[in-house]
Amino acid sequence: MQSELLVQKYKRYLLLEKGLSKNSISAYITDLNKLLKFVDEKQLSVKDLKTAHIEEFLAQLHDKGIKARSIARVLSGIKSFYHFLFIDDYIEVNPAQLLESPQIGLRLPTVLSIEEINKILSVIDVSSVEGTRNYAIIETLYSCGLRVSEVASLKFTNLFFDEGFIRVDGKGSKQRLVPISDTAIKKINNYLDYRKSIEAKKGSEEFVFISKRGTPISRITIFYYIKKYTEEAGITKTISPHIFRHSFATHMLERGANIRFIQAMLGHEKITTTEIYTHLDMNFFRQEIISHHPLNKDYPPKKEDV
Repeated sequence: MQSELLVQKYKRYLLLEKGLSKNSISAYITDLNKLLKFVDEKQLSVKDLKTAHIEEFLAQLHDKGIKARSIARVLSGIKSFYHFLFIDDYIEVNPAQLLESPQIGLRLPTVLSIEEINKILSVIDVSSVEGTRNYAIIETLYSCGLRVSEVASLKFTNLFFDEGFIRVDGKGSKQRLVPISDTAIKKINNYLDYRKSIEAKKGSEEFVFISKRGTPISRITIFYYIKKYTEEAGITKTISPHIFRHSFATHMLERGANIRFIQAMLGHEKITTTEIYTHLDMNFFRQEIISHHPLNKDYPPKKEDV
């Protein structure tokens, strides 16, 4: 019972003091619940946990085959929880303070080529309401580098098409202005012509993208259609709505965009988060050099090359 009360207070702390979104809070609590289950099995209290207990819990995750990246995420949540307990004087010593995350290495995100994005868009039936909406959603994801939750929550009051911008409600309720391409504006306007035929449910009138039931479109629905179109386009890469965000950032870097501008577009708080795309860009850079370097061409040389 005591743990449940502390978790509720922790949720309020994440919402009010840290300013996290509901989705982020849900992820933190999901990971924390794994620890709470361990605590119950040990017949302990979260306030009585020692560093050795948390190490044992993390070792159990490893033994179950949980990957290092997932363990690192769980540990991050545990550290956040115990930091809250410590600063609010629920505990005198923070048992998670000195724990180090497992080495996870650098994981480069999957990206789509421009040709692959065009293939996905080409299979969408834009003669239907859903198809026109989905085309506009994918175009906006890629054009603006948005998170899927940011597209799903887009409202009419966020659109400034005359100025060429949209206002995005990002993580932690932070807003940012993002340039939007003329193509994306055109596709959204095409959808809005169809949207008039759908009666929005009360409270959903301000949302740009709605379902046929008149409610704001969900992230799961967006994921479903993107997976469907990707399969129809014959693309076998691991796909998610986030892949368009990764592709946007990578393509911008490949074409010489300033990383600080990309950071602002993506809404990254730290430049180090954006810098992962410089590794992708270096791969592109290497491929360009290797493919064009004369010593990497087929030998013996052709007659015309002699």
